Formats: sequence, C-alpha cells, structure tokens
Amino acid sequence: MSERRTIPIAPAAPGGDCSGAEPFALLVLGDSMAPEFVEGDVVVVEPEGLAADGSFVIVEVEEDVVLRQLRGGPGAWRLAALNPAYPERALADLAAVRGVVIQRSKPGRRRERKRYVE
Repeated sequence: MSERRTIPIAPAAPGGDCSGAEPFALLVLGDSMAPEFVEGDVVVVEPEGLAADGSFVIVEVEEDVVLRQLRGGPGAWRLAALNPAYPERALADLAAVRGVVIQRSKPGRRRERKRYVE
C-alpha cells in the first residue's frame, strides 16, 4: 500500500478566512484526463486531502490550474495525464498542489458518480 501524505495547502491570499479549507467543485475542461475524467464532468476537491502515488490532484502549473494523476514519491513526484498525447511533468514538491479529487459526477445524472476516497 502506498504511503499517504498530507498535502500542504497555501492560502489563496494573505489574511484570508478559513473558507480555503472547504471542499470545492470544478468543471473538467479538455481531454487530458480521458477516459477517467471527460469534458463536462464535475470533480469535488478536498483542499486538505491526503495524497499518495496514484491520487488525482488539482495543481497550479505555469500560471494554469490542471487536473493530473500524482505519481512517484518524495523527491521524485510527477504529474501524469491519462491521455498519452499530454506529456508527464516533474513536480519538485507538493507546494503547487491545491487539493485532492475525492469525487467525480456527471451533471444531470444523480446516480452516476465515483468516489476516490473512503
């Protein structure tokens, strides 16, 4: 079993309130994470979630926010798209991670959802 790690989450702005610790939802755009996540899916993100090799994470990369799968371990983290058309990226540390995906849902389909944590 992979070692679980707490992701350090930096506040969005200095002096912000505690709302940064609340789970939030994002709409998936593009095809970089297909077939697991397709355009139009909604993902629920836990900003203080636990991440391990294989977790799906939201990461701030080069002034953009992306959904990727976290691979590797301390000192050797990598961000991988599930679509092979997108390159894998090295990640120096977990400071750029903004949260862990805990659920995926399809809008308009109440019963079609998948949880990624227990």
